[in-house]
Amino acid sequence: MGRLKQLLPLDDKPVIRHCIDSILAADIHDIVVVIGRYGGELSKALEGLPVKKVLNENPASEMSGSIRIGLRATDHSSSGVMVNLSDQPLISAETIKTLVKLHSETPGRIIVPQYGNKKGHPVLFPRHVIEEIFTGITLRDVVKRDPERVRTVSVMDEGVIIDIDSMEDYERAVLKYAARFQTHVDRR
Repeated sequence: MGRLKQLLPLDDKPVIRHCIDSILAADIHDIVVVIGRYGGELSKALEGLPVKKVLNENPASEMSGSIRIGLRATDHSSSGVMVNLSDQPLISAETIKTLVKLHSETPGRIIVPQYGNKKGHPVLFPRHVIEEIFTGITLRDVVKRDPERVRTVSVMDEGVIIDIDSMEDYERAVLKYAARFQTHVDRR
């Protein structure tokens, strides 16, 4: 995209701030942000937020590598771990609260949000289940390993399936954000 997508502006702040703000608004307090080679730029964008930043020193690693690094930095007493992507700024705090509530009701299940017929993110894992990633498998493998432990929940939040992987995705996200909040958005 020519720019770090997490730092693209969305209304009055970068994309990653919207992601973190939704998590905070859902009353989640143990937030770990895994930062790669652009750590300095992202750290600046996260200034003042109550997050723990950890560095993935291997820029060629897959997402599984970042998840392993992030897991090591989380509170080991928590019963669940939610994996949020830093390029999905339209997920609502209400959706995150729904996932947390379902986790408290069914703590042994992987909770996956679904909008329409598409599964999305964030995904909430029981702590003991997500730690299977330390065996060398991917997160997708963890989910597919035992379909009986996966609970899909239908949500009215299109944000769970909207991520920013191209400029077209970004432009769509800007328009959806503006429509949702009825704001004038600066499209630099």
